[in-house]
Amino acid sequence: MTQQRRLDWMVSCDDHIMEPPNLWQSRVAAKYREHAPRVIQTNGLDFWHFEDKKAPMLGLLTAMGRPREQWTPDPTTYASMRPGCYDIKERLKDMDAGGILASLCFGTITGFAGQMWMGAQDKELALACLQAWNDWLFEEWVGAAPGRFIPCIQIPLWDANLAAKEVERCAPKGAKALSFVENLGALGLPTLNDRNGYWNPLWAAAEEAQLVICMHQGTGGKRMRTAIDTPEVATMAWAIGTMSSGCLLDWLFSPVFHKYPRLQIALSEGGIGWMPYFVERAEEVLNNHRGWAAKGDRRIDHTTQTLGEATENLVDFLTLDIRKLFRKHVSGCFIKDEAGLAMLDIIGEDNVCLETDYPHSDCKWPDNIPHAMHQMRKLDDEVKYKIMRGNAERIYRFKPSEPPFVRN
Repeated sequence: MTQQRRLDWMVSCDDHIMEPPNLWQSRVAAKYREHAPRVIQTNGLDFWHFEDKKAPMLGLLTAMGRPREQWTPDPTTYASMRPGCYDIKERLKDMDAGGILASLCFGTITGFAGQMWMGAQDKELALACLQAWNDWLFEEWVGAAPGRFIPCIQIPLWDANLAAKEVERCAPKGAKALSFVENLGALGLPTLNDRNGYWNPLWAAAEEAQLVICMHQGTGGKRMRTAIDTPEVATMAWAIGTMSSGCLLDWLFSPVFHKYPRLQIALSEGGIGWMPYFVERAEEVLNNHRGWAAKGDRRIDHTTQTLGEATENLVDFLTLDIRKLFRKHVSGCFIKDEAGLAMLDIIGEDNVCLETDYPHSDCKWPDNIPHAMHQMRKLDDEVKYKIMRGNAERIYRFKPSEPPFVRN
């Protein structure tokens, strides 16, 4: 194996930061500090306060370093969690221990896509706090170890023009991706099919800066569940892939990729095993129904069995090529997904990346490398390398630092 094709390190396309307690109090202007996010201890537990809201830190989000028998969804404290959750020096030690050469990190208390800012009463305060998070990411997290982190920024979701300006502000700092939400409609935001092109300023800015639009599972509003009494573990099993598949279909049937042909999206922590089915199903539905669908979108009310009036399509369904769009614009990442790996011929070996999800409970740390290699045991080394790091480096236009040492 050549030096360039080493398989003892990986690039993770989905990890998480538990924001340090002093992040905003040390960064925002004095006039914002009273209402900016801060940690307050109540009954021995740490809670984040922002405006009039109070949020706990759930134990499953900081599970690494504890035996599985001690994992709990209950609120926790900074003192009880592994320092690598929030301390950059300790994170780098844990990355080395787990074979993580580079990492793309999402926020936690802010929401994976910065949804917390969207719900703020004071949008001036929200924008100041959001920009403070992005600046902290560049200066204290990414900047502490060049070549070890893929910078993924947050944007003001409540204003597409402001979002475009934040992309333009952060692109020169080295931004490689931005975090977006997987279900706009569920959050009351204009959708991908908005006929006034609401999001066009953001798409144009992201395409120009070559930022990948990452949609982390769980950013589409409330978690889907089949019934009010369904056990939480059943809902957790259903979560990954459920919302991500709907998100994928929204993008593939929308006009966005046609208007912005260089745009790239990533379905972060969405898994890949469901992708072959939904790509094939989308092709089958389109092939069967191109004729009438091409004449205009007609919604079917399945309760009354009635049809609505046709509206003009934003996409030419007669020529739409689902698989081509998927291969050109979409990437997914996984932790454990042998079903998806068995169907790479449908997904595409260039459309798949690896992740660890550190420090969440799905993470295999510190055994990330042996776990990945076992899953990929049937693949040749060239494909293994693509999935472990090559695809991520290409998709995110990222050159990692040299591995700090040779792993056994």
